[in-house]
Amino acid sequence: MAKLKSRIALEPFAHFDLPTHHLSVSSLSLSQSTLYVGTRNGSLLLLSLNPTPTPTPTPNPPPIESVSFASLSRNVSLLRTVSVSGSPVESIFVLSEIGVVLVLSDGFLFITDSLLIHPVKKLGGLKGVSVIARRFRGTHSQSTDLTDNASNSSKGQRILDKFGGVRTNGVKSKDLEQNREGNYVFALVIGKKLMLIELVLSSDLANASFVILREMQCFDGVKSMVWLDDSIIVGTINGYSLFSCVTGQSGVIFSLPDLSRPPLLKLLWRNWEVLLLVDNVGVIVDALGQPVGGSLVFRKGGPDSIGDLSSYVVVVRDGKMDLYHKKSGNCIQTLTFGVEGVGQCIVANEENRSGEFAAVATPTKLICFRKVPSEEQIKDLLRKKNFNEAISLVEELECEGELSKEVLSLFHAQVGFLLLFDLHFKEAVDHFLQSETMQPSEVFPFIMRDPNRWSLLVPRNRYWGLHPPPVPLEDVVDDGLLAIQRAIFLRKAGVETVVDERFLSNPPTRAELLESAIKNIIRYLEVSRQKDLTLAVKEGVDTLLMYLYRALNYVDDMEKLASSENYCIVEELETLLDGSGHLRALAFLYASKGMSSKALAIWRILARNYSSGLWKDLAVENGMHDGACVTSGRETAATEASNILEDSSDQDLVLQHLAWIADLNPALAVRILTSEKRTNQLSPDEVIAAIDPKKVEILQCYLQWLIEEQDSDDTRLHTLYALSLAKSAIESFNSESSSQSPDTGRQEHLKTPDIQRESLIQSPVRDRLQIFLQSSDLYDPEEVLDLIQDSELWLEKAILYRKLGQESLVLQILALKLEDSEAAEQYCAEIGRPDAYMQLLDMYLDPQDGKEPMFKAAVRLLHNRGESLDPLQVLETLSPDMPLQLASETILRMLRARLHHHRQGHTVHYLSRAVHIDARLARLEERSRLVQINDESLCDSCHARLGTKLFAMYPDDTVVCYKCFRRQGESTSVTGRDFKQDVLFKPGWLVTR
Repeated sequence: MAKLKSRIALEPFAHFDLPTHHLSVSSLSLSQSTLYVGTRNGSLLLLSLNPTPTPTPTPNPPPIESVSFASLSRNVSLLRTVSVSGSPVESIFVLSEIGVVLVLSDGFLFITDSLLIHPVKKLGGLKGVSVIARRFRGTHSQSTDLTDNASNSSKGQRILDKFGGVRTNGVKSKDLEQNREGNYVFALVIGKKLMLIELVLSSDLANASFVILREMQCFDGVKSMVWLDDSIIVGTINGYSLFSCVTGQSGVIFSLPDLSRPPLLKLLWRNWEVLLLVDNVGVIVDALGQPVGGSLVFRKGGPDSIGDLSSYVVVVRDGKMDLYHKKSGNCIQTLTFGVEGVGQCIVANEENRSGEFAAVATPTKLICFRKVPSEEQIKDLLRKKNFNEAISLVEELECEGELSKEVLSLFHAQVGFLLLFDLHFKEAVDHFLQSETMQPSEVFPFIMRDPNRWSLLVPRNRYWGLHPPPVPLEDVVDDGLLAIQRAIFLRKAGVETVVDERFLSNPPTRAELLESAIKNIIRYLEVSRQKDLTLAVKEGVDTLLMYLYRALNYVDDMEKLASSENYCIVEELETLLDGSGHLRALAFLYASKGMSSKALAIWRILARNYSSGLWKDLAVENGMHDGACVTSGRETAATEASNILEDSSDQDLVLQHLAWIADLNPALAVRILTSEKRTNQLSPDEVIAAIDPKKVEILQCYLQWLIEEQDSDDTRLHTLYALSLAKSAIESFNSESSSQSPDTGRQEHLKTPDIQRESLIQSPVRDRLQIFLQSSDLYDPEEVLDLIQDSELWLEKAILYRKLGQESLVLQILALKLEDSEAAEQYCAEIGRPDAYMQLLDMYLDPQDGKEPMFKAAVRLLHNRGESLDPLQVLETLSPDMPLQLASETILRMLRARLHHHRQGHTVHYLSRAVHIDARLARLEERSRLVQINDESLCDSCHARLGTKLFAMYPDDTVVCYKCFRRQGESTSVTGRDFKQDVLFKPGWLVTR
């Protein structure tokens, strides 16, 4: 048998003792608030039930014998008694919709009204009926309507027609045609015959009759029968068989073993299934006889009678009633209503899917039970701290659709609070999260003592009032530990307690419980942050979440919450975080609330005092050395401060903290100054004045950003940038020269590395200087030239002299100082005058200052540019000391090129004259053409006859009258061709199409 449980699903509400000792109950039928009792002497009793409002069930209900019969007897009264026959009443069928009661007794069918007022009438023609069953149709059944197959001229139909098609309850037969057959059709067994009949009723019960719809061969010894849809299931001592009411065919469902209990069938209304009793096992089958779900295992010996009550199966035997859940098969309640050996017990239930009442009877008394409301069952289990059983019950009710969402949410919240006070914090929060109605503010009192900022936000929801008022978690844990200690003491004294066995066998420590409580409340608040809450509740959730993070020293979570979008109340947290040394979290919190000044002050303190242990850095956990750890921490502080300053438009605040950030990380300082996130940019003059003169790279990066990114055209900034780059270039050049031996090569190709420890810009400073001097026209070249005048920055000097237009000095630097012939020739090309090349040639041949003539450079110049030079001037310029073999070939090529250019010019001249003559000849031919006009000639524009009119002809041979010519113009013909834009070419001796 399934394990017994302590759930209270049924409670007695009425008790009735039979009036005389000669009466003995043989059958029961329960219909709404009336109870029909059949006795063994053939009497039929009508009892009226008066259920009082459902009281709250009490824990550990006493046996029925100990309940006051006087109080229960007031809820039932005997209305009437009639005699049916001299034999026991075997079956009672109440047709409540038409107010008729059908009774089987002594093998005959008797009919009477539901109030037992009219005399009992025996239905003639039926004798020896052993078993009768009423046909029921499932909700979505597609079963056959047997009355449609019967003859329309049947006796029953003629009786209905006689009364105008109206039944006794006043409803027209046409309206009840669909349900008629289901309400008034029965199957009965007479001997070995199975007969299907339709009960035909009129307004006068004395005229009641029946129509035989079908007869089938059956078995002998039928003890029980159920008719569902098109299937009739019969039970004999040999087993259970299924008959089809449509085809008449039969088949075996189960065979019973020898010496087994008599067969017993029960229709289960809720899912339109049938329970078959096989010894002490209840097998549930569908209308086709196929097993569905699991089986129910009853107490040894099997039941005397079976009832159906909503989700439960009620079985009775030996004065005890067991309540089994259909799906789980568990016995959830056992009630005692008589002594053992009291005799045959009977149970009856309402014939509907949501029955609330059940009646059980011994031979001498009746007791009526009603189902305890689901909420009351749940409350009772929670009072007993049977949380798992209460949860199982709720899951069952939820699957069956008997619980609303509101009740389900209320249950989860209530269970959560009970589990919380029972020190099961994880399970409590799991239920909190399943409740849709519970507000996050309801856990606030567990975190912060009242009164506080959020005391008025806490809803005073007592739910079912099963848990004490909320108190801080410390008190919850302390009270729970006291309860555990008390339970251990009582257990030793032999007193049973309801404390968790795990706590009794292994009592937890206060620290463990408190940590578990805080962790799970954190989990609840973290989920609550994602809900749509009011502003005040959001503030409470985030602030108290920070409290709990601090309590467990969850530094990462504190900083993550503080640095993200949050609703924390700073006033509630700043003293707390400052006192506990969580300055990083406090700085993040200040920054998230726009209190940048306070946040930056903290980051500055942390950067300066990192090594003193004011905060904890991940580098320590990663095994970094102390020096690297300190550096990492300081740069982290600078990085966080820079993130704030990048968005800030407060110039004073930015410049106030720029210095210490620049000391730690110059790149961050540059990022702050050049940030485009701020709405209002900083004043360049103020920024430049605030930058430490020693931080040259920061100044250069800032000026470069102003010039290149912000397109500044301030000449002061351009000049300052050029001067700064020039100073850096001089220092870099001198440093490089001092560390290396003097190099007499070409200095413009030196790639001088930056002298600082870590350069903000990867490109060499001289490259940047040269690029800027060439690209910008807004700086003062004379001021820059004065600065580098005494340095060896010759290429830079050349660029500046070029800006000043001093071509001779530029050529001297390029050709003589830098010896860059290619650059010198390119500069001459930019000048665009031939004398520039001659000047360069003269410099090569006579370099002055005691330098040797640069014959190779001169030959290169003559080779590349000799064609554009005057040979006579070249010969006059050449030095007598120049070796002939170096210049002879170049001079010869110059002379040949000169002659070639002269002859080429003559050729072009004569070709041009030829084209000119050809054009003149073509023009003359066009003007000399003759056109013949006759009387049929028409104007190509207006199509008028030309006759003797003046006319004109266009180059495309179209002819128009003079009037159209004036209108058309001399450059556009009738065809639309514009001869000025689209020139017409005609063949000549030089020009072809």
